[in-house]
Amino acid sequence: MNKAEAIDVNLYYKDFQALKNINFSAEPNSVTALIGPSGCGKSTFLRLFNRMNDLIEGVRIEGQVLLDGENVHQKNIQVDALRKKVGMVFQKPNPFPKSIFENVAYGLRVDGIKDKHLIEERVIKSLKQSALWDEVKDKLKKSALELSGGQQQRLCIARALAIEPSLILMDEPASALDPISTAKIEELIYELKKEYTIIIVTHNMQQAGRVSDNTAFFYMGELIEYDTTKKIFTNPENFRTQNYVTGRFG
Repeated sequence: MNKAEAIDVNLYYKDFQALKNINFSAEPNSVTALIGPSGCGKSTFLRLFNRMNDLIEGVRIEGQVLLDGENVHQKNIQVDALRKKVGMVFQKPNPFPKSIFENVAYGLRVDGIKDKHLIEERVIKSLKQSALWDEVKDKLKKSALELSGGQQQRLCIARALAIEPSLILMDEPASALDPISTAKIEELIYELKKEYTIIIVTHNMQQAGRVSDNTAFFYMGELIEYDTTKKIFTNPENFRTQNYVTGRFG
């Protein structure tokens, strides 16, 4: 299924309320873009789905965050197991100082998989899925740090795919990349939604328009409007959405 939902979610950093009564649903095999000015809660919201906010001191969460109907913030949820179901790609490529092969195999080894044939199979599949295989197939033993920035980001996507997640979170995955690498990442996102549910935070309006099926506009911790990307960009219902997507503020 791979459905991601939030029901009546409030999030506080100590006394500061960063998210206010958010209701949201990302359908399987779709790309949902989260847009809005800096500091509006997009990345905080994204990190609810793999509990990355747990790492911040003084965080308190109310409401439900569901992945395939299961509340990921229940007491008995194993966070490590959850993070295997939810792949995460960050703003800056963060390959490990290991070989290209070992970067992709990392999550499998952490998971206790020892079958060499299975690991190799999964690494090759993930590199193909992330459109990187043809560029690296002859240098799998070389350091991942030798790759270009765009290649490193696709490697990080391959690393996320190797654990076969049901949901992929992307936090501005192309903001540190040149236009050609950005185009490759966007093509990749379009291909990956055939198999995965993807939620992407982006500051780039054109990118949101190109890659996403649905768009959620956040402003000062609130989800102001959520609809098909076409409607958000051509005929939004809220004047604040209109002002943001037309560049009047943000």
